[in-house]
Amino acid sequence: MSTQSDSGSFDEKMRIFAISDIHIDFDENRRWLYNLSQSDYKEDILILAGDVTDMTSLLAKAFQELAIRFSKVLYVVGNHDLWVMRDNNAKDSLGKFLMIKTIARDCGICMEPSHFGPLSVVPLFGWYDYSYGQPSDEILRQWSDYFLCKWPDDFDEARITSYFVSMNEAFLTVRNQTVISFSHFLPRTDLMPNYIPPDKRRLYPVLGTSLLEGQIRRLASNIHIYGHSHVNTRVFKDNILYINNAFGYPHETRITAKQLHCVLTIDNS
Repeated sequence: MSTQSDSGSFDEKMRIFAISDIHIDFDENRRWLYNLSQSDYKEDILILAGDVTDMTSLLAKAFQELAIRFSKVLYVVGNHDLWVMRDNNAKDSLGKFLMIKTIARDCGICMEPSHFGPLSVVPLFGWYDYSYGQPSDEILRQWSDYFLCKWPDDFDEARITSYFVSMNEAFLTVRNQTVISFSHFLPRTDLMPNYIPPDKRRLYPVLGTSLLEGQIRRLASNIHIYGHSHVNTRVFKDNILYINNAFGYPHETRITAKQLHCVLTIDNS
């Protein structure tokens, strides 16, 4: 028996890789992407959990590079991807999101659920709504999203989160033998390791939203991939395996692995 993908092709063995936060604005990160093998992953799937770059020209290039290396690439936007202050192609972050969807489609990158025989992979959009606490004055002064994103006047963080999370509702009826969901933002803060120092925990209010966890439960995910925190983890909680495999900034060598992570192999040979 073989695994049938959305494209109709059949693969005897298929690996599912995940990575997030590749931040190819940095030369070192961009070189890593461009140097990925063009032959080793032809039968495989890549989950790209946000934060590629805030420049649409670089984003398109990244999508093109990944599309020729993997059988299929699935992607959700990260907060950095929606920054607009360096990129004059979009008037605001909502327009940037729609522009990214067009770029992804044109490059063959998927932002909707995909099905591969006994496996379904489901993207979940999100933002942060202070489910995990109110941001300090320091965060309000320093968090880059507050200055580099641009939203309609009536959009506060709760409205932004609702805008994105509501898009997931149509996906939550997916059922399969194995379901992998993925988001950029964290669905729960207890995924963060206990060793995180108090001064770093001040960032928790901008890590994500608990609304995502509710959607993951409704979807009955077996595995959930996320990014954003730049802290690589693999945690099993409440019958779900949560994985963060962020590439991170060049200097983040202790908390990131700087490589693709295989989260699942389907072998039907």
